[in-house]
Amino acid sequence: MTTDAVQQATRDPELPGRLLVSERDALVPLLRARPDSDFGLRTACPGWTVRDVLAHCSSVLTRVVESRFERGVFGPECNDRDIAERASWTNQQIVDELERGMSEAGAAIAGGDPRLDGVALGEWVHAGDVRDAFGEPGAYGGSGLPAALALLVRGTRERGLTGLHADIDDLDEPVVLGAAGGDGPPARYIGDAPTLVRLCTGRPVIGTRYELTGAREAELNLYG
Repeated sequence: MTTDAVQQATRDPELPGRLLVSERDALVPLLRARPDSDFGLRTACPGWTVRDVLAHCSSVLTRVVESRFERGVFGPECNDRDIAERASWTNQQIVDELERGMSEAGAAIAGGDPRLDGVALGEWVHAGDVRDAFGEPGAYGGSGLPAALALLVRGTRERGLTGLHADIDDLDEPVVLGAAGGDGPPARYIGDAPTLVRLCTGRPVIGTRYELTGAREAELNLYG
C-alpha cells in the first residue's frame, strides 16, 4: 500500500466501482458458505443483525443503480423501510441482490453525483461489520483497504472533520485526514490502518492498540 494511492488529491470516478467489485469477490463467497443461523448474529451496528446489514447494503446499491433518491433516502426511516421490505426474502435472495448491486453500482457512481462515492465506502465498512460479527480476521482490512482509505481521506476532508496526521503502519509517509489549517497542530494517530478505519467510522476499538493525541475519538467519526 503506497501513500500516493491513498492520498490522491483529485477524484478518481472509477475508484468506488473498483472497491465494490473487490469487496464483492471477497464477501459474497463467504456469505454463500455460511449457514442461515449466522445471518442472525448481532453486528457493531446497534439493533442490526448480519441479515439487516446485508439487506440495507443491497437496497442502497439497488437504489443507486436505479437512481431512486426520494426525500429522506439513506436516512434511518428509509433504511428501516428497506430492511422491512425484504423481510420475506431468503438470506440467499438478499445475497443475490447484494452481488448484483456490487457489480453494477460502480458505473452509476462514476457517472453520477460525486457524493455517491461515500456509498462505496459505506458498503466496504459494512462488509467489515459482517466479517467482524463472523469472527473473521482482518475485518476492516483486505485488498480493498487502500481504496477505502483514499475515500475516507476525501470524505473527512469534504466534511471538514478534525485534521488528523495518521502515521500508519507499513506506510512511509503520514496520511492526512480532515480539514487542513486551524489554530494549532493537527491531531495525530499512530497505529494500523484497520484500527484507523474503526475510529473514523464509529466502530468498536476494544482490543486494539493505537495512540491518539490532540483529538477525542468522537471527533474523528465520519458518521457521527
